[in-house]
Amino acid sequence: MSKTKIRAAIVGWGHTSFGKLPGETLESLIVSAAREAIQHARIDAADIDAVWLGHFNSGMVPDAFCSSMVQGADTALRFKPATRCENACASGSAALYAALDAVQSGRVRVALVVGAEKMTGLDTAGVTRSLSGASYQPEEADLSFPAIFAHFATAYAGRYGDPTEAMARIAVKNHRNALANPLAHLRKEVDLDFCLTPSDRNPMIAPPLKVTDCSLISDGAAALVIAHPEVLGGLDRAVGFRAAEQVNDLLPMSAKDLAAFEGPRRAFEKAYASAGITVGDLDFAEVHDCFTIAELLTMEAMGLAAPGEAGQLVREGQTEKGGRLPVNLSGGLKAKGHPVGATGVSMHVLAARQLTGDAGGMQVPNAELGLCFNMGGGAVANYVSILEPLRA
Repeated sequence: MSKTKIRAAIVGWGHTSFGKLPGETLESLIVSAAREAIQHARIDAADIDAVWLGHFNSGMVPDAFCSSMVQGADTALRFKPATRCENACASGSAALYAALDAVQSGRVRVALVVGAEKMTGLDTAGVTRSLSGASYQPEEADLSFPAIFAHFATAYAGRYGDPTEAMARIAVKNHRNALANPLAHLRKEVDLDFCLTPSDRNPMIAPPLKVTDCSLISDGAAALVIAHPEVLGGLDRAVGFRAAEQVNDLLPMSAKDLAAFEGPRRAFEKAYASAGITVGDLDFAEVHDCFTIAELLTMEAMGLAAPGEAGQLVREGQTEKGGRLPVNLSGGLKAKGHPVGATGVSMHVLAARQLTGDAGGMQVPNAELGLCFNMGGGAVANYVSILEPLRA
């Protein structure tokens, strides 16, 4: 029996391919994902009460005011309220949680949530500069995000030992998982030796992080239709939220213990308590592997492994498909791709597909409880959702 407490459910979704998409603009991506979600939900766009858009931007495109772009998906969306949400790489979840609050309040009956980013119009150096805006500028303005997460990896190594092999195994796993995801950016298998060894094809970016430890620069969008329980009766499917918890930590790296994801840990604890579960009740998880060290730290923050022991968990294959808790069956940010504003929404689309038996080659048999963890910055903005099927 459902124990869902949140009075809002996912009733439809859309998801573009992720990748380098030269024929797509920010607007076309938003419109495509929104249109697919509306059609999938089998609702009339006129019944949508409000729209939320998750989009980071930070100079990656000139479209600084883009919330009304979604109106291009259907003429009936004109004059609907639309709001853009930004919370770094968790902008998509920020938009989703704003919509959940509005639906639960009763002010909105049906909401449309879109997450989108167009990143590949800039070169790698330009994207790196844009993403660095999500760090603490007084102290970290000169650091790239690979360099920021290299600090996490170095702190972890100093306390628990070198995580390089475990990080490489995470990369191998997520690339293998992406082979089953037709929407993934990089559907290419890599082997452990390649991921472990610096080379011309896998150079060191910010020691100890190599290219294979870093998520991709991707274009893409994803969308969800959220509905109040009172309007679910005539709809085909519904995925409910057992929990939706946000925890923000301090922004400066210097103020935190980098070997412990304390903000994420607190978000997981709140979500488990709200849902009335433990980590052992989960059937799968989509987590924020912006860098492989982030997935490793997340395994410990979510209680899947004790501090310092996530490497053994990975070596034993416990997070593989068919393991104790399959993690990032979509390929994760590492191989599915990371169009930053889209990522949080994408995670929830993939989770909803799992819970309604619609995940294709990614499917976990009889999945009943799934988790999404979306993170903004260096473990600063942390969102944990626990979802279950209400009607498949």
